[in-house]
Amino acid sequence: MSSEKSAGCVYLVGAGPGDPGLMTVRGMELLERADCVVYDALIPLQILSRCREDCELVDAGKRGGKHTLAQEKINALLVQKAGECRCVVRLKGGDPFVFGRGGEEALFLRKAGVPFEVVPGVSSALAGPAYVGIPVTHRSLASQLTFVTGHEMEGKSAATVKLDALAAAAGTKVVLMGIENLREMMGRLMESGQAPQTPVAVIQWATTARQRCVRGTVATIADAVETATIGSPAVVVIGDVVNLAEELDWRKHLPLAGRRIVVTRSRGQEGRLSQLLREKGAEVVSLPMLRIVPPADRQAFAKAVVNARHHDWLVFSSPNGVQRFFDAFFAVYEDLRELGGVRIAALGSGTAAELSKRGLMVDVVPQEAVAEKLIEEFDRKEDDFGGLAHCTMLWVHAQQARRLIFDELTKREAIVEECIAYDVEPADSPLAGRLLAQGSDFITFTSSSTVRYFTKMGLSLPENCRVVSMGPVTSKALRDAGLRVDIEAKLHTIESMVEAICCTEEK
Repeated sequence: MSSEKSAGCVYLVGAGPGDPGLMTVRGMELLERADCVVYDALIPLQILSRCREDCELVDAGKRGGKHTLAQEKINALLVQKAGECRCVVRLKGGDPFVFGRGGEEALFLRKAGVPFEVVPGVSSALAGPAYVGIPVTHRSLASQLTFVTGHEMEGKSAATVKLDALAAAAGTKVVLMGIENLREMMGRLMESGQAPQTPVAVIQWATTARQRCVRGTVATIADAVETATIGSPAVVVIGDVVNLAEELDWRKHLPLAGRRIVVTRSRGQEGRLSQLLREKGAEVVSLPMLRIVPPADRQAFAKAVVNARHHDWLVFSSPNGVQRFFDAFFAVYEDLRELGGVRIAALGSGTAAELSKRGLMVDVVPQEAVAEKLIEEFDRKEDDFGGLAHCTMLWVHAQQARRLIFDELTKREAIVEECIAYDVEPADSPLAGRLLAQGSDFITFTSSSTVRYFTKMGLSLPENCRVVSMGPVTSKALRDAGLRVDIEAKLHTIESMVEAICCTEEK
């Protein structure tokens, strides 16, 4: 499609059922480059936090039966924004074409001559049951699957969901948006011939840390839901497959299932920690505190990289330093062997792993990513390389790094040259306050920089939230800032931090 009326394209993107990890790669890619995002009410803030800092966010959600924007105004807004922006994302919960009015919006865009693309999402109709161990189909129990909406479009002259036909349908029935009319629907299903003992599950806030599931039968589920105070959003599953949840509920065995954990790191650098926490069952909220930017003196950095091969040692203080150094290195040299016979030291296993990605072995690396431990490791291995006296060393680090490495290596008569590879500055996180206000069970701090910028932004810890520190340096920064430390990792590593959180949950 093409149009002279519009310079931009509208992307109808499904955000998935709630867990940001279930959003498609294509959807996330568009979200990260969008100029404007028009989003629905149930979109998690942690998904919106992936938007560019200058992206315009427009709330078009429906809450308590009331629309922030009427559908007609949303349609007009999409056309307007397509004329102003190159990339407009219409972000909808679940899948845009499953009870989400995505089809209506696509038709409106088509008639207006606006280019659009549909990016399907994982529907809660499938993900909700899966996250409590209910397969909506099973060769022995259900070879048919029916999706229905729990409420009809306002203004319809007659209901299109025929409950007598639904009651007679074989297999599994999944009802979306049916919690408000649950008692009436179950009663009408039984009147239409549905067996009262048919198993039913109701899953609230599916795939998130707030997920709750109540099981019963068609005859009892309304009372069970009322007793448990289950409300919207919820998915209703009717059928024999519900009984499989007892055996197949895989999430209940994960140590951090139902826990919400805030990760404060630099923008784009939270991946490994978030990955490990999600694997343990946690819902992860990414809260960027800082961004990585080029050093103030780019010429000095470039010169240091070019001359790196003339040193005896390269000392890297962080994974970021490794990435920036080699980006600059390969802009000049084509072959890693241009480094010559230089020895390499790394501050911690994370930095060593980043070097390993480039095929480089590390000669000196402490177990803990603490400057004092690196110096101790140099002293312990001194005989292996004949001491440091008169060795030329290039120390690759951030603009505001602690001076301990430079000072201690100089004391050992090494000739140390600095290579400032990057600087950090506060990230503009307009959603930070709202994310924290939603509450969490843990908040993690992986460096003194994240602590510094957390306090600079004037943020407050969520109520009853436990503070997790990467190690003693970060803990000192927290206490100096007037914040408590509830959990400290035994080793200065991501893995140790995750282990410490899991151990706390096991007690």
